[in-house]
This record gives sequence, structure tokens and C-alpha cells, in this order.
Amino acid sequence: MTVLPRAFAWQRTDTTGGEFVTLDDRRGLRAKGIAFAADNGLYSCRYELHTDEHWASTRFEAAVEGAGWLRTLRMERAAGRWRVTTSEQGDLNRAVPAAPLSGIEDPDRLHAVLDVDLYNSPLTNTLPVRRLGLHRAEKGTTVQIEAAWVLLPSLAVLPFQQSYEVLGPRRVRYRSETFTADLDLTDDGYVAEYPGLATLA
Repeated sequence: MTVLPRAFAWQRTDTTGGEFVTLDDRRGLRAKGIAFAADNGLYSCRYELHTDEHWASTRFEAAVEGAGWLRTLRMERAAGRWRVTTSEQGDLNRAVPAAPLSGIEDPDRLHAVLDVDLYNSPLTNTLPVRRLGLHRAEKGTTVQIEAAWVLLPSLAVLPFQQSYEVLGPRRVRYRSETFTADLDLTDDGYVAEYPGLATLA
């Protein structure tokens, strides 16, 4: 088992929950985390995330578990294409009626995606910030990306348009559809404060 040199913890501010992650970010990112929450049912999510040295996501694995059910997801990007596999035990729909299926029916819809965005995870907002150098960019710099939004607890994967605007030192505005949040960052680009969602412990 590999020992990773850094660790972060976030406390959810919107519900009972939190996220803890160990990571190595010396050449891209390798991270292992666990998140739990009482939104959309009570669940825990164990995940592992790898990027290349430029912070583009290359592999994401997650296992989400609740009372009477377990779902897993594996996403891998190679030669510009994503491969997505899933599994399920038990019945999530008993706990969360109308929960969507895990994964994505057509992974080719992710052809433009370089970032994985795990639902309500402060860690994954760091991926485009670091990949595009936004934590050091000039005020007013704005970028639009398409991310692979991984929903919890279902592990459904959706291509999702997002934008990031640099507001000043260690501060960016995140937008997706009608949602907006001004994120406070650490010096190296990790989310320190996500208003209405989580704060770095």
C-alpha cells in the first residue's frame, strides 16, 4: 500500500458529512479519498483519482455504499477516449427512489472531458484550477470546460459545462448552468471555502 504525503479534510456546511483525502501532487495528482453525507440518502463514497502530469484526469474509481446496496464505477481515459464500467449489488432505488443508473450509456459523449467532478467534492474543483493555472492567473481570466460530473449516490456520469473566472488572488467564481459559487483557494489551488457546501478543516 502506497503512503501519500499530503492530507486534507473538509467539513460539509449544508448537511451532516465531510471528505478526507490523502494525495501526492508533485507530478500531477494521485488521490485517495472518502466522503460521506446525509443528502440524497445516507451513504459513504471511497474513491481514487489519478491525473497525468498536466492535471488532466486519466483514471477515477469510486465505490458508494449505503444500507442494503453498493455501487462501483471505474473510468479510464486513454488515447483521447473514456472507458466506463460499473457494477451494482442490492437496490439503491429502495433508499433513493428514481436514482439514475450508474455510469454513462455512451462514453463517447465524454470525448472533450479532461476533468472529473465528483458531486459535492471540494477536491475535484482543484483539477481545472491546477490544469489551467487559474490559481496564478490574472484577475478576469475566464475559461469554459466540459467536465464528467459524477453524481452521488448513484454514480451516474454526465458531461457538464462549467466555467471558472479568476476574481483575484486565491479566489475564483465557479458557474454551472444557473448555479454560481465564489471559491476561496489555498496558495496551491485547493478549495479552502466553498460557500454553502464545505470548508477546509
